[in-house]
Amino acid sequence: MSQQNPNQPQDKQPQLKLTSTTDYRDGYANSVQVRMSVWDFFLVFGTMSQDNPEELNVKNFQGIYLSPQQAKALWNVLGHNLAQYEQTFGSITLEQLPQTEGPIN
Repeated sequence: MSQQNPNQPQDKQPQLKLTSTTDYRDGYANSVQVRMSVWDFFLVFGTMSQDNPEELNVKNFQGIYLSPQQAKALWNVLGHNLAQYEQTFGSITLEQLPQTEGPIN
């Protein structure tokens, strides 16, 4: 049986140490597909472009599996951050398809 140190609070969280693996990369995605099964969620990230009005191209570059618990945690974090973003910068609107005409910003 271990003895507890009376000077250390019981609810102290361990220190978080973040590191990146040698194959870590970041990238930009404007397309995310979500697939799910009983065991996990699968997020496929890609970039979408449209060179002509008849064809929409998606190039997938990364797939990530998440447990249902991690998917829900991600959903909570994204919801919180989106609310903060909209409070700061205004409402985000969704478009069905990329615009084929006009300036690209």
